[in-house]
Amino acid sequence: MDNHVIADQFTLLAKLMDVHGENSFKAKSYANAAFQIDKLTVPLSETPRDAIFKIKGIGDSTGKSIIEMLDTGRFKMLEDYIDKTPAGVLDMMKIKGLGPKKIATIWKELEIESLGELLYACNENRLLLLKGFGEKTQASTKQSIEFFLSNRERHLYAEIEPLAMDLLNKFEETFSPKSVSLTGAYRRQQPVIDEIEFVIAVPVQTIKDQWVQTGIFTELETTPQYLLLQHEQQVKVKIYTTNEEDFANTLFVTSATEAFLDAFYGIDGGESALSNVSSETEIFEKARLPYIEPCLRETADQLNRIASKGAPKLIHTSDIKGIIHSHSQWSDGLNSLQNMAEAARAEGFEYLVISDHSKSAFYANGLQPERITAQHQEIEALNQQLAPFKIFKSIEADILNDGSLDYPDEILASFDLAIASVHTNLKMSETKAMERLLKAIQNPYTTILGHLTGRLLLSRNGYPLDHSAIIDACIENNVIIELNAHPRRLDIDWSYLAEAVEKGAMISIDPDAHSIEGYKDIRYGVLAAQKGGLPASQNFSSFNREAIESYIQERKQKKGII
Repeated sequence: MDNHVIADQFTLLAKLMDVHGENSFKAKSYANAAFQIDKLTVPLSETPRDAIFKIKGIGDSTGKSIIEMLDTGRFKMLEDYIDKTPAGVLDMMKIKGLGPKKIATIWKELEIESLGELLYACNENRLLLLKGFGEKTQASTKQSIEFFLSNRERHLYAEIEPLAMDLLNKFEETFSPKSVSLTGAYRRQQPVIDEIEFVIAVPVQTIKDQWVQTGIFTELETTPQYLLLQHEQQVKVKIYTTNEEDFANTLFVTSATEAFLDAFYGIDGGESALSNVSSETEIFEKARLPYIEPCLRETADQLNRIASKGAPKLIHTSDIKGIIHSHSQWSDGLNSLQNMAEAARAEGFEYLVISDHSKSAFYANGLQPERITAQHQEIEALNQQLAPFKIFKSIEADILNDGSLDYPDEILASFDLAIASVHTNLKMSETKAMERLLKAIQNPYTTILGHLTGRLLLSRNGYPLDHSAIIDACIENNVIIELNAHPRRLDIDWSYLAEAVEKGAMISIDPDAHSIEGYKDIRYGVLAAQKGGLPASQNFSSFNREAIESYIQERKQKKGII
């Protein structure tokens, strides 16, 4: 083990000791030892053991640690600190501008344990509420995390979309008039993408000649059927090659999962339907099936359901009539309430459901009771000014550890509707999570159950739940299930939507917007909803303003809270 490795081990230990709030003198002693070791001209491995303790900056503890590393190749004290530190917190040390003290604050005060969670917190302006953090720190942290995460193997649909569309346009320009299409998981609108896939009706060598030599791509694998490339943005791109006669066949096969294809081949005439066709529509016609959109080509159940009941009429972004679940400067939003309302109206929405954080969310400047009164006064004034556009009074109430909401009934009664969400103590068993959520669902003031599992895609697994039981409880208690449209959440997962729709549950596609820009996330919620077969008639945010008003009034009457 050379001097630089030993110095790096000491540096890391010093930082971890600071993160864990250990004695600052001890942490500084290891940091100072690292500094002195880096300046040595003689390798420690060639230094007599007793002479190590005479080196400037090396004391008894640091000297014994050096000898341990030289003799065993290990440093147990460091290993112990690494073992009790979440991997995501270790990753934070790689982010420029985040020192141990700031990392400790993020971890301990915001309960953030991964870079994905930290990026989400930056998008929600959470860092601005912490001592020692400002707009520049938050912006630079966000930029550094995005750069770090760009080298992952997996990507969010929303992150990969600009590159996918850019490549599609360029491939169409290059190979026109030959057929080109996106395919695979991207075409199926999967929330997480491993590689961008295309079908192009030209030979492999033609693609190589036109693109591999540009330096934009690195060739990873070549077969007679496809070319696997690495884009300079560290994204894998897979190109299936075919001819014009087989283009529709290849597109169909590559855009469906193996489970869907097995089910398709199993129906009468399914396998023969792929021969001599000029379009995917013709394939389904020959198989005596309605056309199945690519987003629904995931499971055998989807195919069988459509075969027996027909293709669902899928929801579209144009079906969304208002913004539900949004945050303003009253809590952790970036824009004023007036600006958010005016922007929603300018984009053609009929209403805004403002749902700032509740009092327990101190990390998000949650509303204490006296601030609720002031906010409601502003809402009433704006509603007079902006009519017929309407701002509905709402709150994102924290579901506490015992399942209760964090306001008494008399305060909850002042809102038009309440979104109940879990934000803290996320590490729960299924039993605990179910107890907590079921109690919140049974609360008569809970109108919408927010981001069901608390997951952050590629960053944090959600707490385990019995989704069927939650869906049943929401239906029984007249509670709407949110499909949180933020591309890092998309929670409830699309795979549970078919059951919810079939049972008659009401879903609400909500952007969870912390800025005006966040309204655009509705689109990603719609893409996920399409995969689950959600019709506009069962989506709460597709109700117009009058229908929302009627729903709220009737629900409160049924619950006996007016």
